[in-house]
Amino acid sequence: MRSVRMRILAALLIVSAAGAVGWQLRPTGADHGRTITVGTTDAVTAIDPAGAYDAGSWALFSNVFQSLLTYRPNGAAPVPDAAKSCGFKGSGLRTYVCVLRDDLDFPSGRKMTAEDVKFSFERVKRINSDVGPASLLGTLASVDAKDLTVTFHLNSPDATFPFKVATGAGAIVDRERYPKDGLRTDTGADGTGPYVLKTYTKEKQALLEPNEHYKGAVKSTGRPIRLRYYADPPALDKAWKAKQIDVATRQLPPKVLAGLSPSDPGQQVIEADSAETRNLVLNVRASSPLHDPLVRRALAWLVDREELVGTVYQGTAEPLYSLIPAGLTGHTTSFFDDYPKSSVTQARALLTEAGVELPVRFTYGYAKGRGVAAEEAALLKRQLEKGGLFKVTVKGYEWTDYQKRYAAGKLDAYAVGWVADFPDPDTFTGPIVGTGNSMKNEYSSKKVDRLILDSRQYADRARAAQDFRALQQLIARDVPVIPLWQRKEYVVSSVDVGGSQYLSDGTGVFRLWNLDWI
Repeated sequence: MRSVRMRILAALLIVSAAGAVGWQLRPTGADHGRTITVGTTDAVTAIDPAGAYDAGSWALFSNVFQSLLTYRPNGAAPVPDAAKSCGFKGSGLRTYVCVLRDDLDFPSGRKMTAEDVKFSFERVKRINSDVGPASLLGTLASVDAKDLTVTFHLNSPDATFPFKVATGAGAIVDRERYPKDGLRTDTGADGTGPYVLKTYTKEKQALLEPNEHYKGAVKSTGRPIRLRYYADPPALDKAWKAKQIDVATRQLPPKVLAGLSPSDPGQQVIEADSAETRNLVLNVRASSPLHDPLVRRALAWLVDREELVGTVYQGTAEPLYSLIPAGLTGHTTSFFDDYPKSSVTQARALLTEAGVELPVRFTYGYAKGRGVAAEEAALLKRQLEKGGLFKVTVKGYEWTDYQKRYAAGKLDAYAVGWVADFPDPDTFTGPIVGTGNSMKNEYSSKKVDRLILDSRQYADRARAAQDFRALQQLIARDVPVIPLWQRKEYVVSSVDVGGSQYLSDGTGVFRLWNLDWI
């Protein structure tokens, strides 16, 4: 058994208009037609790129669709994929131009054009799904298409725009197969990625076959893949132990992960430092009992992260005291600075100042089957009810229902895991605390929004560190979210499967094509 440890790349590079780049990191194996089965608990919200902004859906998008740009494994700067080249034009970081490859074919046989790219980006913004990625394209004002050239016009300078182009929000769809104003409702997908989606059964499995017509950054597509979706970590663990899957990723139970050992026979274990975080999100609407920032600060004084990661997560995560995780530019300890340890006394003083009736009653929702969310919710309930200051009603919901409920403001508090969309701190700020953010808690701050915009002016991303630090100090004061933890990434595979160390590396790309038989 091999144990491989990787670190997420933290150096943030200037994006350049580099030419087409290819790489091949898969081992060369036999059994070309033999399917590799990958198991996960990450659910798929939708297989239409305009309707999903979650890890399970985007893992599928990484393989079925192409974006203009993508990332090398562990890369910090986007490189061309569906594009031949991309780059900012002129000064001011407001105009971004990409030249499309001329040899890309959709499954129908129709050539991809610049109009398809324009259609795809405009569609995401037009549909603006409650659980979609439109918030990532907030700086995109308009798109022009001419021949093979796509020109993006931005409403403010945004050095991070190339990173966003390389995400699932930039997935290019066939404009003749996707409705302009609504989500596609069947189980098909028409993209030009390394894989073709042959069949998809909701909450069960997705069958992927190598796309023989693919052309782009990946120079050799992989083996046939069966993605199996499991309801919860124990079900995934059971399937792994029964040898029903060849690779297990996201997430085995923490107790199982904590017990993995290099001496275990018959398996390989990949343990990677990760930028995945989890925040307790607080509903700031006027109708919510958590509307008052004094009440939210009181909650921040009651959270005990050490107990949470030590008991529920069995040491497979680390306490997190800032929006931006350790290892990325701008990481701070703002919540530790303001709330260094759990204190009922400090929480009571804030609630007295707020003049609210005790206990403050609120609802806490969690997604059933998502890791150890139920155990996490139970422990947080105990922590937050210390001293009789709060009364928490906890209830679990199916994943899609859970997303809809918190998006509609029907929950006062809910925990949301966050996997980096791209290797830049911006992915942990705008989408989480900017106005119109993906947390859907209605938090809005002109000061926070200004710092987000200011941070995007720097092509040298290290220069944005001061803005990120100031932003996190404001968040620790307003408390629209409470950072909980940052965890490691684990992948377990059979000894005859190679390449699993490249599945997830903080770039937001899920590289199934790197899996191969050894």
